[in-house]
Amino acid sequence: MKRVLFACVGNSCRSQMAEAFCRQMGRKVVCASAGSAPEKEVAPEAIAVMQEKGIDITGARPKSFQDLPDLSFDYLVTMGCEVVCPFLPGARHIAWEIPDPKGKGLEEFRRVRDLIREKVQELLAEIEKETD
Repeated sequence: MKRVLFACVGNSCRSQMAEAFCRQMGRKVVCASAGSAPEKEVAPEAIAVMQEKGIDITGARPKSFQDLPDLSFDYLVTMGCEVVCPFLPGARHIAWEIPDPKGKGLEEFRRVRDLIREKVQELLAEIEKETD
């Protein structure tokens, strides 16, 4: 089973949405997310726009890399920010250029959510090809 870590600075918006989509769509992967400087809570807008897609992330909490029980991942996906990531031996680093929607309203959160969903689908299709 492949392991994917989604990372951004606050772990309150983009990486949380990516992890949630990965959990929903990924059959052959284990997903996690973390941030280099985690916020105190997941952005309410992120929770709201994910609920619009039938995904409940109300129980999600921002995490630092140190909060993860295991840092062995096959893929490290950064969200296009100046995130400081731990060195993950053997992990393939993938950099996504996804704008931070924080403070920009629900429409921007929806746009970013849809972009993340598309990127997660592409990543999972690639992982599936590699593992077949």
